[in-house]
Amino acid sequence: MNFDEFTGTVQHRLELPGTGEAVRATRATLTTLGERIQAGEATDLAGPLPMEVDFYLTGAVAEHGQHFGWDDFLDRVAEREGQTAPDDRADVAHHARTVVAVVAEAIPAGQLEQVRDQLPADEGWDDLFELVGSDGAAAE
Repeated sequence: MNFDEFTGTVQHRLELPGTGEAVRATRATLTTLGERIQAGEATDLAGPLPMEVDFYLTGAVAEHGQHFGWDDFLDRVAEREGQTAPDDRADVAHHARTVVAVVAEAIPAGQLEQVRDQLPADEGWDDLFELVGSDGAAAE
């Protein structure tokens, strides 16, 4: 999957008016995810992704392995997307889930499971993988 296909898929699934909004949702989600997971895992996850997308998980992240929960994740994504109104939270969560589902389609099966294993289920992280099947592939 190349960059245009990736962002086009995100744009289509989120019914966004333009590519810029799809890139913003992708950047916000993956940069924040990159901050939460370990550097090695971010590099592994980024490897199969288009170069422009893999940067968000690796090069755009100042510090990997930060500890924060699902709610803080959504706050960070919302801030990066510029969606800070309380009513925007559901949209932000949907954007993040959709971006992760598109990532699941672009990477080898099971690779996303390694990321999921780093994130504690008791902190609400399972919500991030709601659109991804139990095998780490995008759910149909």
